[in-house]
Amino acid sequence: MKEYQIYYDGKWQDSDSGEYSEVENPATEEIIAKVPKGSHEDVDKAVAAAKKAFPAWNKTSPKERAEYVRKIKDGIEAKKQELADTMVAELGNSQTFSEEGQVPLSLKEMEATLDDFDKLKFEEEMDDGTILQKEGFGVVACITPWNYPLNQIQRKITPALLAGNTVVVKPASLTPLTAMILTEIIDEIGLPDGVFNMVTGSGGDLGDYLTKHEDVSVVSFTGSTPVGQKMYENAGSNIKKLVLELGGKSPLVYLKGGDLDQAIDQAAKTVINNQGQSCSALTRLLVPKDQLDEVNERIKEYYKDVKIGDPTDYDTDIGPLVDKNQMETVLDYIEKGKEEGAEVLVGGGKVDRKGYYVEPTVFTNAKNDMTIAQEEIFGPVLTVIPYEDEDDAIEIANDTVYGLSGAVTGPDFDTALKVAKQLRTGNVFVNGGDRSPKAPFGGYKQSGLGRENGLYGVEDYLEVKALFT
Repeated sequence: MKEYQIYYDGKWQDSDSGEYSEVENPATEEIIAKVPKGSHEDVDKAVAAAKKAFPAWNKTSPKERAEYVRKIKDGIEAKKQELADTMVAELGNSQTFSEEGQVPLSLKEMEATLDDFDKLKFEEEMDDGTILQKEGFGVVACITPWNYPLNQIQRKITPALLAGNTVVVKPASLTPLTAMILTEIIDEIGLPDGVFNMVTGSGGDLGDYLTKHEDVSVVSFTGSTPVGQKMYENAGSNIKKLVLELGGKSPLVYLKGGDLDQAIDQAAKTVINNQGQSCSALTRLLVPKDQLDEVNERIKEYYKDVKIGDPTDYDTDIGPLVDKNQMETVLDYIEKGKEEGAEVLVGGGKVDRKGYYVEPTVFTNAKNDMTIAQEEIFGPVLTVIPYEDEDDAIEIANDTVYGLSGAVTGPDFDTALKVAKQLRTGNVFVNGGDRSPKAPFGGYKQSGLGRENGLYGVEDYLEVKALFT
């Protein structure tokens, strides 16, 4: 069984703790690797290396920084199969989603940012002669989740490095092996020592320590809203810049006359792909009350073709949840939905097989004040909520503390767009439109602060200085 090291100052290093955490395959419940339990001392060394490297890196030309980032992208492309296979093993997502969703998403987003990067002006002159200079903050702590173990790191290091910052990455404890491969890629391209550093360990411990560290200038975190709230408090001790991408309870509003099959397919895929472990999943399907019976029948027909099984099998649509705790959390939410009176249309229990499998589940005729309609379940659970009219649909859609994503399917583009513009959320898909990798991604309300992707993402990692001449 392979034992890994941490990485800082351009070298693979042994952890000061001498302790390891086991990485489990959630489909087989077998231990597949061990990674270091990083200590505070490890974090101090990684941050010190990043701090030392920052001045020189910040002075490199944007073009040179972009060349390094492109080498990272090329390295991901070269190792895309290894990365995909590793995510299947440590996360449990299906082989198809890993190869067609997880890895390509990172490549597309990196390419989109690099394509537009030369449009960003790091120095410009105002009409009155004032010079505006944009530069990196310093050390960025990148604290990433387990559900997209490659792309959530990419979304942080790509803009941070392009902006002239150095980084310390703390990958999720449940899925650290993908981060190890990415670190191997970065080590191989010869990035200057200390520009990229990676320490594995407990999110609660090392994440808190990084957030409070006096030599960290920016904290970039993706994860649950409760953890984000704690980081918000911790960062206040020395006024750090925060980029937070947090939870969601996103609605898909189906309007009469729209393409119902498209709406069901769009919502269902977000809770089937990655086992619903996506913050932007469209977990609330809002439908006209007088079409509820029709919607229910079409959903039941749709779910007949969903295959649960071994995630390495290309025919599998849905694999296990990431670990036993997540499985039990999802099952608890399903029981809560039953207790509160929502009707189980599909699934509703644990799959009888080895591994942490939960049946893809659909509740129907739910009310928006139910727990399953208000709290992020992070599992393969879709909640169908009937509404009276368009105004009622908009009110229900916005009646949540979250605002990360959303969708509207209507009888025509103009009608759907009119409703989409009234949703209080950072992204909205109109009549099945595709997400642009150049567009900003981020949320309203308790779904976070700041934006990721494209030049919008780079801007969040830049300080602005005014030079009066």
